[in-house]
Amino acid sequence: MLIKLPVLQGIVAGKVSLAFRRWDRPRVVVGTRLRTQVGVLEVLDVRKVKLEAVSDRAIKQAGFASREAFLKQQAIHPDRPLWKVKLRYAGDDPRAALRENSELSEDEVGAILERLARIDKASSRGPWTATYLRLIASQPGVRAPDLAAGLGLETLVFKRDVRKLKELGLTESLPVGYRISPRGSVILTRL
Repeated sequence: MLIKLPVLQGIVAGKVSLAFRRWDRPRVVVGTRLRTQVGVLEVLDVRKVKLEAVSDRAIKQAGFASREAFLKQQAIHPDRPLWKVKLRYAGDDPRAALRENSELSEDEVGAILERLARIDKASSRGPWTATYLRLIASQPGVRAPDLAAGLGLETLVFKRDVRKLKELGLTESLPVGYRISPRGSVILTRL
């Protein structure tokens, strides 16, 4: 579920608590935790609603300046059902603290290196984790499509793989592109 930064900031500030989406079927369920660039959001409720039944209060709770702005967004896929998603800020992304931790014991370094080896072994393309880490370290802030093209990969494949590195706290997303985290720098020196 993609949410624009101003809306995310509104959720963190407690000013926004709803999102409206045109989906064929719900893409999130109650209890889903979404990691975003401002932290973790939790889905509290998901329900199908009629466009004409959406109140001005609900429109404001979704961060829209006016009913007209809300209706303009909903006109993009009018053939799909409208879903109202209730959200709350659930705290910082645990990966943020993880990636800042560069004081790793030998056991921790060994465990991360083992995990990377397992990821590489499971890949149908062969080992890639060290290549990605070196590439991101040498080209911070470069767009994912450009990095992917340099490797001869589709952007979605590249991004999916980078998410695996992010889960380990080795990389982090920037407004454009990625960079190696302090934790990732420690691991990179050991590869």
